[in-house]
Amino acid sequence: MHTDDIELQLKTDFRYFLTAIWAHLKLPQPTRAQLCIAEYLQHGPKRLQIQAFRGVGKSWITAAFVLWTLFKDADKKIMVVSASKDRADSFSIFCQRLILEVNWLAHLKPKSDDQRWSRVSFDVGPAKPHQAPSVKSVGITGQLTGSRADLMILDDVEVPGNSMTELMREKLLQLCTETESILTPHPDSRIMFLGTPQTTFTIYRKLAERNYRPFVWPARYPKKLANYEGLLAPQLTEDIENGAESWQVTDPDRFNDENLIEREAAMGRSNFMLQFMLDTTLSDAEKFPLKMADLIVTSVNPTTAPESVVWCSDPKNVIKDAPTVGLPGDYFYSPMQLQGQWDDYSETICSIDPSGRGSDETAATYISQRNGFLYVHEMRAYRDGYSDNTLLDILRGCKKYKVSKLLIETNFGDGIVAELFKKHLIQTKQNIDIEEVRANVRKEDRIIDALEPVLNQHRLVIDRGLIEWDYNSNKDAPPEERLLYMLFYQMSRMCREKGAVKHDDRLDSLAQGVKYFTDAMAISAHNEIAKRKLEEWNDLQQAWMDDPQSAANHMVLGMDFRQRQEARGKTKNKGYTWVSVNRGA
Repeated sequence: MHTDDIELQLKTDFRYFLTAIWAHLKLPQPTRAQLCIAEYLQHGPKRLQIQAFRGVGKSWITAAFVLWTLFKDADKKIMVVSASKDRADSFSIFCQRLILEVNWLAHLKPKSDDQRWSRVSFDVGPAKPHQAPSVKSVGITGQLTGSRADLMILDDVEVPGNSMTELMREKLLQLCTETESILTPHPDSRIMFLGTPQTTFTIYRKLAERNYRPFVWPARYPKKLANYEGLLAPQLTEDIENGAESWQVTDPDRFNDENLIEREAAMGRSNFMLQFMLDTTLSDAEKFPLKMADLIVTSVNPTTAPESVVWCSDPKNVIKDAPTVGLPGDYFYSPMQLQGQWDDYSETICSIDPSGRGSDETAATYISQRNGFLYVHEMRAYRDGYSDNTLLDILRGCKKYKVSKLLIETNFGDGIVAELFKKHLIQTKQNIDIEEVRANVRKEDRIIDALEPVLNQHRLVIDRGLIEWDYNSNKDAPPEERLLYMLFYQMSRMCREKGAVKHDDRLDSLAQGVKYFTDAMAISAHNEIAKRKLEEWNDLQQAWMDDPQSAANHMVLGMDFRQRQEARGKTKNKGYTWVSVNRGA
């Protein structure tokens, strides 16, 4: 083929250009998926998304597209944005490497010292002098404004570290929309997003709603075509219409069936569905019955509680500064009202879920009960199994909250954990009962059955400090791993499917403690208040019959029921003071 014909083909067909680049890199011929992505990059709309399975080579393909754009028109201005500055720089460096190594791209090398050539930004040789470089790389949290670009490429801007919470995702989405102010107002100016969803509630769904048209290429033909809402790559849709079977591999030249089976087993079904199947449907949200919004979040007193706590979903009760790792729209709420007289808890326990495997945690939850309401003071989690330090630290918490019973799951320890605790109880001179619990119901069902009714009735009160502790725990772990160990992440993702969450130790500890109090949950706080008021009325009548003058004095002084009883010698003084009574009013 004549040189001019080759150059013309390189300029008019990006797939041809990509194949030539792949040949230079001594890579196999581009796979079908890669060629289809290349076609969408060339002929797709002004604003688009490329969502393709992990490992398909999206970034490399797009780097080649940047060079192709400059190969056609050296005066184009391109900005590459990634989750971090380092990643954006790596993209830029790869482009520079190709310019320096590919002989038919040699004319793009800088022609003078006046032209920029760094990992931050660089110019191509034929480009006219301009304030903006030919290619500029920047992190998504870097300085985006003040620049101009004809082509914006946002490469994997969503990563676990910046998309864990809804607040994080909102912030990330806001940063992404700033690209609109950078784009030059030319007819051929474009914005491209490349990425793999990191959460079920990925920002890529929001971008699709804002007219960034996705091109979705999963690793297998989907079982439920409706989950892709008409956004599946047209080539795959055509395949399905022509009889392609569901779950068949879409790009066997990249990953065969065995490869994908191994990856699904290693990373878990939910992550596989996100990162290899690109399935981000929200319809599954109905499967998750444990809502954070059903909790009541406040400061939990270590020793006393009111007679009743009133839940309310009024927006003004949303705790806006609490880190939420639940599903979108699921927030923590503060109570609308604390009602009635404050008094001691009926019982306080420590529920312990010992670690069964190396990566599991030993989790301990401190829970109190009064009038059918459960109050969660604190949770502690450990990675060192049943060490003396762990057991002693749990017992220190027991002393702090005046725990009367240790509730220990025996499924993994066969009673050894209880025996170890008995030894330390003797040493620390604590009088605490130990009750061993053996679960014989599938874990997912057991957890939901224990927690869902209590949450639906808004009877579970969580200390605000627990939310902060949970979110800040395991800070040294990678973001995606940190999430898996968080109590409220486990709670919001728990469903009845086997293996719904990878780690459930914290949630299991909570559920076990709640299950212990199931009988107490039948107590109606309102009935209890009514019973107390009747008792007070009867006592007041008796006081007037026994000693009218004292009864009158007690009323003038504003004494409550218990104080009147103490004054008359009807109860033993439990150390109540005017301060403690008034505090609970």
